[in-house]
Amino acid sequence: MSWKDTYQTWIKREDLEPGLKTELTQLAGQDAKLEEAFYAPMEFGTAGMRGVMGPGINRMNIYTVRQATEGLANFMDELDEKTKQQGVAISFDSRYHSKEFAHEAAHVLGAHHIPSFVFDDMRPTPELSFTVRHLHTYAGIMITASHNPKQYNGYKIYGPDGGQMPPTESDRITSYIRKVTDIFDVPVADEHELRQNGLLTLIGENVDEAYLAEVKTVTINPDLIKDYGADMKLIYTPLHGTGKVLGNRALQNAGFNDFTMVPEQATADPEFITTPFPNPEFPQTFDLAIKLGKKQKADLLVATDPDADRLGAAVRQPDGEYQLLTGNQMAVLMLNYILTARQENGTLPKNAVAVKSIVSTELATKIAADHGVGMVNVLTGFKFIADQIQNYETTHEHTFMFGFEESYGYLIKPFVRDKDAIQGIVMLAEIAAYYRKQGKTLYDGLQDLFAKYGYYAEKTISKDFPGVDGKTEMADLMTKFREERPADFAGQPVTALEDFEKQVTTFTDGTSKKIALPVSNVLKYQLKDGTWIAIRPSGTEPKVKFYVGTVGSDNAEAQKKIAAFEKALDAFIEA
Repeated sequence: MSWKDTYQTWIKREDLEPGLKTELTQLAGQDAKLEEAFYAPMEFGTAGMRGVMGPGINRMNIYTVRQATEGLANFMDELDEKTKQQGVAISFDSRYHSKEFAHEAAHVLGAHHIPSFVFDDMRPTPELSFTVRHLHTYAGIMITASHNPKQYNGYKIYGPDGGQMPPTESDRITSYIRKVTDIFDVPVADEHELRQNGLLTLIGENVDEAYLAEVKTVTINPDLIKDYGADMKLIYTPLHGTGKVLGNRALQNAGFNDFTMVPEQATADPEFITTPFPNPEFPQTFDLAIKLGKKQKADLLVATDPDADRLGAAVRQPDGEYQLLTGNQMAVLMLNYILTARQENGTLPKNAVAVKSIVSTELATKIAADHGVGMVNVLTGFKFIADQIQNYETTHEHTFMFGFEESYGYLIKPFVRDKDAIQGIVMLAEIAAYYRKQGKTLYDGLQDLFAKYGYYAEKTISKDFPGVDGKTEMADLMTKFREERPADFAGQPVTALEDFEKQVTTFTDGTSKKIALPVSNVLKYQLKDGTWIAIRPSGTEPKVKFYVGTVGSDNAEAQKKIAAFEKALDAFIEA
């Protein structure tokens, strides 16, 4: 059917959810918006689905949530009965409709006689990952749009290991979702009956306590915190999201007593009224924390995104201003401290390994090597880090020490299999205490690393491709980079091109070698001066992301190189 035909089937339904019916009526005559809502079904990939809330097959609403859950349920119907009865854990964030979507998912599962374990209120994404492992459920569902603006919501599926569902299983679930031809005909069970029959169980504080007990093990040196962290002034903002549930408790349990939550952002507000883009990558999210920090002369400011899987930070400088840290910078501080502290107390395993994404800083590789620790590179997406951890647990070949992505995601202890900002808060605060003992700040510690290993700099650049034609435009851009193969960027010759879709690295001397990673639509250029440039379409948003990583003799040179390569990328794209 055309988008107009699909739209008509929605507008004519008398039983359409009243709120969606009202929104559809308000959209009458706005063909561009209606086409975007109805031209194609929401995509469901290995990262689940994410989109604008509203009526339509290309929008997040109770019907698309039911459709996705029906796909999961039909997949689980194939399992043996014992595995199926392990059930599904479900959590949700502070967004509009998140709790409603979580319970709609439980109703669909219940119609298939699949038990669900639903949190009584919002909880962080990392706790959902933990819960799958803690309750030994077969799967998990997280209703969240992470750091996106208020009009978005999303749906992620986790597998038995607590990581996002692996590609093979995810592809099978996707095929079942596509077989749901009538989005309005998905069977749903009554919540009261599910509760009475034990097919829907509410969970809460009991799981919180188990999770927080594990978070307490993240601390490496409790005496350090007692002596230099207990009175260290911290400011924490959960950016109106789930971090408020556990973040303050985790800090208290670790021994940090002098911290304050930003009051304006400690409310669970789906409007994200103080920050339209609740992403700790953006400097604006720290405005209120900085204001409070200056008033209290706080040493460290930390912020978590609405589902508390990403962590940002800012450090007080001698002039009273605050210096923001990037995701890569926080990651190298964490990695260096973990390996140094474990080496000093004799608990660093001989087979220790760290894991990072292919678009994250190479400074981490140098730090790991300096400690005799291996570094494994994986595709972007924390599920690939989770896959490595699961492999290490099975083979005992390595012991996992730390995993990270440049996009402000970190994992210290693998009782969670996704990025975990709650763990990150506790670890970063401990590192701040470590440098405080030396009369330094986290930022001073970062400068020490640069002085020792080189001045590394990275930048992520996003280009938006919204609307009906966005996907085609993104594909065309990737094709352009593949076919035209730039010979240089900003005067620096390309020495190798890594094409992760073709799984081959091609060198300028005509030789090539196979890439031993899963197929992915990613290109990575290696340049003569050691700079690298990576390009990939986002898996959750209509964006193409460009990553630049370089190193200089000092910070000024590194930043100058970043600016030159960004300019060269822009010129190529515009051409």
